[in-house]
Amino acid sequence: MQFKDLHLNKPILKAISEIKYELATPIQEQTIPLVLAKKDVIASAQTGTGKTAAFALPILQLLFDRQDSGKKAKKIRALVVSPTRELAIQIGENFKIYSKYTNLRTTVIYGGASIEPQKDILKKGVDILIATPGRLLDLHKQDCVNLDYVETLVLDEADLMLDMGFINDVKKIERLCPKEKQTLMFSATMPAKIVELASSILKNPVTIDVTPKISTAVSVNQKLFYVSKTKKMELCLHLLRNTIKGDILIFRRTKFGVEKLEKMLKKNGYKAISLHGDKTQKAREEALNKFKNKQITILIATDVASRGIDINNLDNVINFDIPNVPETYVHRIGRTGRAGNAGNSYSFCAADEKTYISTIEKLTGEAIPVEKEHPYPLDPNAKPEVYIKKGSNKKKGRKSAASKKNKKRWY
Repeated sequence: MQFKDLHLNKPILKAISEIKYELATPIQEQTIPLVLAKKDVIASAQTGTGKTAAFALPILQLLFDRQDSGKKAKKIRALVVSPTRELAIQIGENFKIYSKYTNLRTTVIYGGASIEPQKDILKKGVDILIATPGRLLDLHKQDCVNLDYVETLVLDEADLMLDMGFINDVKKIERLCPKEKQTLMFSATMPAKIVELASSILKNPVTIDVTPKISTAVSVNQKLFYVSKTKKMELCLHLLRNTIKGDILIFRRTKFGVEKLEKMLKKNGYKAISLHGDKTQKAREEALNKFKNKQITILIATDVASRGIDINNLDNVINFDIPNVPETYVHRIGRTGRAGNAGNSYSFCAADEKTYISTIEKLTGEAIPVEKEHPYPLDPNAKPEVYIKKGSNKKKGRKSAASKKNKKRWY
């Protein structure tokens, strides 16, 4: 379906035509009419499906059609709550592009940046506010944010907000908005707590699921490497030297692991940079911009830090650590092989991660092709490696046989 068939007004159609939007994605085709009809919506949609436009375009139209023609200060009539700073900034940029030919004003507020400039912008008045939960509540406590006029509330990446511990904040924010409002919730997955949250704050919502069967993109060439935990670094270097070309997004489970890999790659002459939650907002934006602008060819990130980041034409994804949630694997490798382009994924599986591979293959209904020809093959009979967690407070005294045998620490 074309956007012109979705009953969007001329200013919005003019803006999106300039960025070559012609055909609506499934999430856009299903969501836009419902939002225009003022229905509550709960949608299961992953990053890269076009969900931002699915809620932004109809919200802009509703606000444009009912805006006050006087010179009164603008009031917040649409609120989008986002779990991460990067995602909030990206949503804000999209709103500004789509509203180019309207006089609607959008701003983004988030932690990790100076609060005073954000206060100044809010004082001038905005129509659409995109915010991370913590900074929004902080500014509300300081009487800098008035949510009494919110007509539409959007909760984006709800499952990530659950993972990051923001659900109670989200409930507080929802209560600060008027009872009579439209609520839209988007989530890549639908765990029980998200379903429970939706049932408590949405009114007779229409459910949309654009991913009824979870599967991996056919345009992604997947390879699975069974390798000892202690040899993952060596295998990574081997592939970078001999096989992998182009830009690379590497996923690690922990912030410590991200930084350790970054240090090792830089030591070996690679242009690598890391992205995780402990970095300042300035450092995170700098890392992402350098990667997008091709100044850096390797970005190493945790799942939380990378969620919602849109990177066009990504060549390769490396799962340095196998995720313990199978949907996460699908989301990770789905960042490459988009828009008809071919992509590659390389997954490093140690003995204690084999069960994760089994759950991934059960979810997708397909086996991940195993690459046996590499210098660091794992013994098929190898047992999971025992490792000592850094900072462990085990009882002092005689070391166990396992700890004596496994002196090296891996993360």
